[in-house]
Amino acid sequence: MNIKELLLNGQSFLALLKEFAIEAKDIIIQDEEMILADQNLAQSEIVKETICIEGKNKDGIFNFFGTLHCNLLNQLAVFEMQGFERVGLRTN
Repeated sequence: MNIKELLLNGQSFLALLKEFAIEAKDIIIQDEEMILADQNLAQSEIVKETICIEGKNKDGIFNFFGTLHCNLLNQLAVFEMQGFERVGLRTN
């Protein structure tokens, strides 16, 4: 299971997407593969990582910055947002 799927299981992350009118299919977790490939994950039950999540809606692209708290053993993840920026208007 990837981080995006874990986050989508939580109501608070879905509420964040709804607040910005972003659909789940329109988000990308930056460096997700690198986070999951970290060798320290095998020895760690809980991962705490600073991440950026890019979301797109009809008004543009948003970057959400914050901390990912992830328990891979129990397949739980929470995103604690510290801030966001609007990058630009969507052209397509």
